[in-house]
Amino acid sequence: MAQHSHDFVETYTGLVGFGLDRPGDEATVQVYLQKFSDDECMRTILPRMSQEELAAVFQQISELLRRHLDEEEYHQKFLKDPEPRHPQPEGELP
Repeated sequence: MAQHSHDFVETYTGLVGFGLDRPGDEATVQVYLQKFSDDECMRTILPRMSQEELAAVFQQISELLRRHLDEEEYHQKFLKDPEPRHPQPEGELP
C-alpha cells in the first residue's frame, strides 16, 4: 500500500484561484502542490531547473516543515515513519 496520497487534487471541485479568501487560497496551494509534485511533472521540470532553483525549493520546503511541524508530526506526516523517534534538540529536524 502506498504511503503517500494526492487525493485532494482528484476530488476538489472548487475554484482554483488565489487571493479571494483563506479557504480558497489553501485549496489552491494544495492543488498546485499536488499537481506540481506529480511524477510526470517532476520528470519534466526537475532537469530544467538550475541548481539555485533546486536549492531554493528545498530550502523553502525545509523551512516550512521546521516552522509548522513539531518533531513527531515531521516523522509521522512527512517522513511517514511507522514508529516514533527519539527526540531531537528543540527546533532541529534531521
